[in-house]
Amino acid sequence: MCGRYTITLTYNELLIRFYIDESFPPYHQPRYNVAPGQFVPAIIHDGRKNRLGELRWGLIPSWAKEEKVAFHMINARAETLLEKPAYRLPFERKRCLIPADGFYEWKKLGDKDKQPMRIVLKDRGLFAMAGLYDTWISPEGNKISTCTIITTQPNELMADIHDRMPAILRPEDEAMWLNREVRQTDALQALLRPYPAEEMEAYPVSKAVGNVKNEAPFLVEEEGSLL
Repeated sequence: MCGRYTITLTYNELLIRFYIDESFPPYHQPRYNVAPGQFVPAIIHDGRKNRLGELRWGLIPSWAKEEKVAFHMINARAETLLEKPAYRLPFERKRCLIPADGFYEWKKLGDKDKQPMRIVLKDRGLFAMAGLYDTWISPEGNKISTCTIITTQPNELMADIHDRMPAILRPEDEAMWLNREVRQTDALQALLRPYPAEEMEAYPVSKAVGNVKNEAPFLVEEEGSLL
């Protein structure tokens, strides 16, 4: 699964990396412990250009009766997107990019202990996790736009840490993923393969990352040894 991630780079770096032309003042601030239920930066394509906005992490399907289903839909398995009613239509028509520069996973060290790990690209650059979004209207008429992060099988690096990892898109595949005219599900699912392990690395970080209230630069610093 993917339950925590980071996006510590600047607003301008975000705009340049994802070809976004914005005229309004920047609102993005570096974030070191992004968690489900929070609003997260996301990118969609409106038919003319890429747009940056915020979606709440935890999908609420448009037809859902209750808002609380979001807590069960922070991740969507790539292999079963077409089998789940909540994901089928968004997969075909409402795809987004969730930018990040790292994500956290907990590595088992024994029967009782776990070590949080931060997984990044070796160049420490931004990458895009494949996401889906939807818009839900509450019984009171409030509109909430939400998202889920797609997960896939682990690569060789991640297999030693966890049995799932976020589906990270290669930069050359991002435009196809965002293109709402593309509805060939076989071609889209082919993009959701494990990212090359040789381009990534993982290192241990503070257990303080386990508390969603903690939000500070020290969370991404390498800590000690796994031995």
